Amino acid sequence: MIPESHIDILAAESYAHLSTVMPDGTPQVTPVWVDHDGRDAILLNTARGRQKERNIRANPKVGVSVLDPDDPYRYVSVRAEAELIEDSADDHIDTLAQQYMGVDEYPHHGEESGPRVIVRVPAENVATSG
Repeated sequence: MIPESHIDILAAESYAHLSTVMPDGTPQVTPVWVDHDGRDAILLNTARGRQKERNIRANPKVGVSVLDPDDPYRYVSVRAEAELIEDSADDHIDTLAQQYMGVDEYPHHGEESGPRVIVRVPAENVATSG
């Protein structure tokens, strides 16, 4: 579980770094918006067909690191096998757009390469600092 002492990092306008595994075995790291599922999982959102989504589909092992925007020495990091969820993914990106852009609806619906997907990273291996 994500400790109560660090859940505020996931509720803030913090940016996460998602690490996935490329087909050749090298890491691929992408900065992403972040959300949470209580203390049980980190939630991210992407469009189907993007590199991170293709990587997760082929190899679900990921790492996510999220820094406190006010103190870069305070962070939460999770390693796990990610799940891809399409249900409510459009609503989820709208929620993230409210958090990060201050708008009610994500302004780029339909402009991506495919439908939205939620990347759910269970809080299996959690590390924190600060």
